[in-house]
Amino acid sequence: MNITTIIIIAVAAILLLWVISLYNRLVARRNSVKEAWSGIDISLKKRYDLIPNLVETVKGYARHEKETLESVTSYRTASVNATTPEQKAEAAAGLSRALGSLFAVAENYPDLKANANFMELQTELTSIEHNLESARRFYNGVVRENNNLVESFPANIIAGMFGFKTSVFLEMENTAHRERPNVSFS
Repeated sequence: MNITTIIIIAVAAILLLWVISLYNRLVARRNSVKEAWSGIDISLKKRYDLIPNLVETVKGYARHEKETLESVTSYRTASVNATTPEQKAEAAAGLSRALGSLFAVAENYPDLKANANFMELQTELTSIEHNLESARRFYNGVVRENNNLVESFPANIIAGMFGFKTSVFLEMENTAHRERPNVSFS
């Protein structure tokens, strides 16, 4: 073998190892995004499971607030049936607005605000909202890292060849600090 052949083989081997390494990094980032999303999904499911109890508790006190209760139930159903992160985020934002209205309604019912079951449900929902906010921040950080890799040169060439795509950031309108009114029951 001559020196040119050896150099060509060495360069090809190095290039192949680089492509394999980059491919494996892309796979790892994609899997990190999926893992981070599962944390959000778990918090959303806990939230969805809590809502029927909350609605039933409020129903007993606020029978004429039918529209608010139906809105919460409707958004919960949409949230449960959503399949993509984008659909879930949109439905979750609507649900957050509806829950804000529900808590605003609760302000008009002193007996409801004093109800131990309602207070426990409200505390649990607040805890879930905080967990959801933390999971969203973690998810968006992982998405940022994934998107940086997928969009950076020369990784974008390999990503395009193997079908890696950027992920969508999760932007939820809710967060306990924005649209929801202050719901201190103490």
